[in-house]
Amino acid sequence: MLYLDHAATTPLRPEAREAMAPFLAEAFGNPSGVHGVARRAKNALEEARERAAAALGAADPLEIVFTGGGTEADNLALAGAALAGGRRGGVVANAGEHPAVLETVAFLEGLGCPVTVVGVDARGVVGPAVVAGLVDDGTAVVSLMTANNETGARQPVAGVAAAVHAAHPGTLVHTDAVQSFVSEEVRVDRLGVDLLTLAAHKFGGPKGVGLLWVRSGVSLEPVLHGGGQEAGRRSGTHNVAGIVGMVAAMEEAAADRERFRRDVGEARRRFEGTLGAAVPGLEVNGAREDRLVQHSHLRFPGVRAEDLLLLLDRAGLAAAAGSACHSGGAAASHVLLAMGLSPAEAAECLRFTFGWTTRPADGDEAASLVLGALR
Repeated sequence: MLYLDHAATTPLRPEAREAMAPFLAEAFGNPSGVHGVARRAKNALEEARERAAAALGAADPLEIVFTGGGTEADNLALAGAALAGGRRGGVVANAGEHPAVLETVAFLEGLGCPVTVVGVDARGVVGPAVVAGLVDDGTAVVSLMTANNETGARQPVAGVAAAVHAAHPGTLVHTDAVQSFVSEEVRVDRLGVDLLTLAAHKFGGPKGVGLLWVRSGVSLEPVLHGGGQEAGRRSGTHNVAGIVGMVAAMEEAAADRERFRRDVGEARRRFEGTLGAAVPGLEVNGAREDRLVQHSHLRFPGVRAEDLLLLLDRAGLAAAAGSACHSGGAAASHVLLAMGLSPAEAAECLRFTFGWTTRPADGDEAASLVLGALR
């Protein structure tokens, strides 16, 4: 199988697997304990926290909150900010956000929080001035992903954060950087945000673990209640093996980015170049230039995407129709509809996403398989 669905999940890096191994065997302790077995797990946990903070340019390791994945981190960021201090603060989010954000926004609206969903342009992008203009003194948090999980279109997160903070210093800015970290430098000291989400399995770590970076001084209402782990921000026994594996994958992804962009960029260039020359009317959805190097979101006019996806799977090519949360469903992508595509046009689109295992020749092979399926 030629795997081009890395935006859904990506293979575990060997460095992550190796780092995890001791904590799946002899170093099995609960880091909340006080004996030697527990202390070994606790030491590994806190070392991972320090390394994660360094990888993100965070000022303090205690700003790192380990979670059970990106969805939980997004929920904690938005609900935690909107409900902090017993209030019902307002939330502003872009229409192309991941369901982990948009469904949390809908939940908060049901609790009485004022909600504004910002429209996007044909590229799937919002403007800083537009977002800042929708914020008022009652807005608790603004959420804008660093890049879209379907099209890969980058968002002006630093510009939005600066504009929002200039107009309303008390409003927090959150970014879901889940898709970006594997190929882009993600540093909180440069983005200017207050909250940032990562999910390990998008850059070569294990599934079921993520983190939320929380700027020092930011108060959040917990969404999980229990033993008070993570300084009271996220209760629950730590997944030590997963956390250690995630941080090992973070460091390897950062060290591998130059090679990643080179090989993946060449694979996508060959892939889109071959298809563009052979498929009449082929369209690249979203920001053609300002997008993540690993994303190729294409519309094949006159072709039902679900049929093409089935043929590609039989031919040995894994791709996706929409995000992993929606693949296999009948509903049109909310991202594509927000960009102005009709439901019929959205049903002609497939997402191909390359990853750390991709080599340049994969672009040629993928194009050949797609053309065969089209024929």
